[in-house]
Amino acid sequence: MSPVHFYRRYVKNNMFTKMLLLFVVIAVTTIVTLSYLMFRMLSQSVIQNELSSQREAVERVERYVHQKYVSIQSYVNDLYRSPSLGQDTSYFLLNSFEDYIAKRIDRMDAYPGGSPESVLDYFKKSLEDDPEIQNLMLYSAEKQYVYVYTQGGMTKLFQANQSRSYIPDVMALETPSVSVPNEWVRKLTDDQDTPLYSVRTPINDMRTYKNLGQLLVYFKSHGLDQVLHSAAPEMKGYVLILNADGQVMYDSSGRYYGERYPYAQKLLNSEQTVDLEQASYTVTLSNNQGGFTVVGVAPKAEIAAGYRGIRNTIILLSALCIIIAVSLPGLLIVSYSKRTNNIIRFMRKVETGDFVARIQDPKEDQLGQISKSFNEMLDELTRYIDKVYLAEINEKKAELSSLQARINPHFLYNTLEVIRMRALSHGARDVGDMIYSLSVLFKNMVQRKEHYTLKDELEACRLYLELFRIRYKDKFIYKINWDPALKDLSMIKMSLQPLIENYIVHGLRADGDDNIIDITVTREEQDMFITVQDNGKGMSQDVLESVRRRLLSAESDRESFGLRSVSERLRLTYGPEYGMGIESSQEQGTTVTLKIPVIDEELRQHV
Repeated sequence: MSPVHFYRRYVKNNMFTKMLLLFVVIAVTTIVTLSYLMFRMLSQSVIQNELSSQREAVERVERYVHQKYVSIQSYVNDLYRSPSLGQDTSYFLLNSFEDYIAKRIDRMDAYPGGSPESVLDYFKKSLEDDPEIQNLMLYSAEKQYVYVYTQGGMTKLFQANQSRSYIPDVMALETPSVSVPNEWVRKLTDDQDTPLYSVRTPINDMRTYKNLGQLLVYFKSHGLDQVLHSAAPEMKGYVLILNADGQVMYDSSGRYYGERYPYAQKLLNSEQTVDLEQASYTVTLSNNQGGFTVVGVAPKAEIAAGYRGIRNTIILLSALCIIIAVSLPGLLIVSYSKRTNNIIRFMRKVETGDFVARIQDPKEDQLGQISKSFNEMLDELTRYIDKVYLAEINEKKAELSSLQARINPHFLYNTLEVIRMRALSHGARDVGDMIYSLSVLFKNMVQRKEHYTLKDELEACRLYLELFRIRYKDKFIYKINWDPALKDLSMIKMSLQPLIENYIVHGLRADGDDNIIDITVTREEQDMFITVQDNGKGMSQDVLESVRRRLLSAESDRESFGLRSVSERLRLTYGPEYGMGIESSQEQGTTVTLKIPVIDEELRQHV
């Protein structure tokens, strides 16, 4: 079935289908819109919660690293605040390690009760106080050596002569305070596989502000993992710590540590959403003192996976709501549609004449009331038909029978009188022809035919006119003009003969020799017109108006009996819009026109 055929059959002329489709569109649109808004609201809530969790984690990591940076700065500040410790540090960095040890021995001899705290003891204690420190290194810019403290291990002294090592060049670079450990320096610690980040600060002479060396501390990344886990144990994505050059000091995902982050420029010049290896939400927090930036990266796909369950739940609930919202009204509308179609089907039965049909609908709603009212209407209509319509039909049949009974004797009387006058005037000559025509005319008149046609009626008229043509020899002629294609059109029996008889009796001029009567049959669409025109005596206007009034009157009288009988039979049979029209002028003749409907086979049986 094509869409056009389906639309014409089930939608175009079906009010309930249109109502159901309209309701489905409204319900589905409303539910889908509300579901989308709910999903949007919940998904945004999940995203905001995740970003808040990520932001909290970034802030904790930044505070943690900043605390480490501050703690290293406090070490150097302690050196500056203590004159003895400051002098000991300056001597350590400006002299060879052997000279420093010799001086420490001399000072121990000079102070039998215990020498002041040395810089080596101070940093050793600092290392022991902070288990997150992996290595603590003092670098002498003057003597180019590195004194290394290792957590849980021995201290070591390494010479870093510029001619044999790149360490002096590395220490001379103005690198950020918080950064990635330099690979040349890490070789001294013999621990190149552990993820570390470094904090470096210069050590200057308090009197001359000359740079004496560097304090370099390597921290374990394990502490950052613990901070991150405690802040957001189920956080999506990963957290990075970048130095000012974009190198990764810490990566919770373990992919970019020690490398330059390929998307560093996008992070520093972007909005919250960035296209990295995939579209991601980002949170950045910079520390200007330490020269590092903490970045939280949460891929959209991972966050979307977090609310995928919400999406599936909303889709399932929306589908259930749509099914319920469409099914229940749909069943109700289908029920109303069936009941309405049942009412229409019974109405069509009544249209075909089945007045016994009744609608069985016991419900008391509007359709039930319509059905009840329709049944009551049929009951009343049946009673009316029994009491009035059938009685009227019987009355009309009686009137037709009475008219027919009156027409036949009248016709026979006039015909026999003509034959008698002919026999008296001319003897037996031509009587044979007249009697033959008369016998055929009688035969046509008395025979019963189920279907009386125009051809039958015109033939009866011809036989009748032939009698009078013989009677008024050389004084009277007749013409019948018609299309033989109209021969099978239905006619009322003896609807033209009274008109011809009326002319013979009242209109023919016996002293004239140019008497003529012309019968013409024409068809216009669904109507047939039969015109009977003569050039006889005619009527005055007063007489014509009197005849017209009698044609419309229901009273029975003997005047104009033939014309009135034809007119009344036409109106009774075909309706008030059909019948007879008459025109006449004194000494000019009379024209009578019959208007008859063209009746097909089905309508003919009904008539």
